[in-house]
Amino acid sequence: MNKKITFILLCLIVANVAQAQEDRNKNILKSLTIGLEYRLKAGFNIGGTSPIPLPVEIRKINSYKPTTAFSIEGDVVKTFNNKWGVSAGIRLETKGMETDATVKNYHMKMIASDGGEMEGQWTGGVTTTVKQSLLTVPVLAIYKVSKRWELELGPWFSYVLSGEFFGEAYDGYLRDGDPTGEKANVSSATYNFNDDLRRFQCGMQLGAQWRAFSHLNVTASLTWGVVPIFKKDFDTVTFNMFPIYGNIGFGYVF
Repeated sequence: MNKKITFILLCLIVANVAQAQEDRNKNILKSLTIGLEYRLKAGFNIGGTSPIPLPVEIRKINSYKPTTAFSIEGDVVKTFNNKWGVSAGIRLETKGMETDATVKNYHMKMIASDGGEMEGQWTGGVTTTVKQSLLTVPVLAIYKVSKRWELELGPWFSYVLSGEFFGEAYDGYLRDGDPTGEKANVSSATYNFNDDLRRFQCGMQLGAQWRAFSHLNVTASLTWGVVPIFKKDFDTVTFNMFPIYGNIGFGYVF
């Protein structure tokens, strides 16, 4: 009796899965007839947050290290003809970097080892760590170069789910007020500008996709921000900084 019940249940499960697969295939075919395509992408972000161009205060970049950063994205693509289309999607991504630089007369606000706050013109070494998690919406125009190649260009809009910007000033001196002010030697002090980061970012994206197989794309893109990462009233860092990242990954076409 138990074997019969088990057999009946298995038959029902198989029938439901088959029906669901059939419905899915019908929906995909229906979407294709009206020019819609669904894509899922995953990749790695490599880049950093930087002023453009580098200010004179930054004399030397001693080291740069990208942190582990990924992206997962779902897109809906609408094609108008055999050349043009548009895509809109939603992307969960992380971005980050670690740098070490030598600076001169670099305006800083930092915390000394005894907990006291210091502000002035810093000359010495500076390490910086940037980490961000974002929810991003890209809206891109698509141009199909050939059956396998397509180019994409358009804006993106991000909400920063979490953000960190912190580091250390080391082996240098701080001058009070301006570069001729009173000098204080500092071996190590920390800074943290997490609360001064904007929640909203936007920029432009340029990319390309290559159809390696019928359902598999190889993707590459460059994104650059047009809005500074710090809030408008933040004046500790005296120059604007923008996120600039490249992404390499793979995509599945349904």
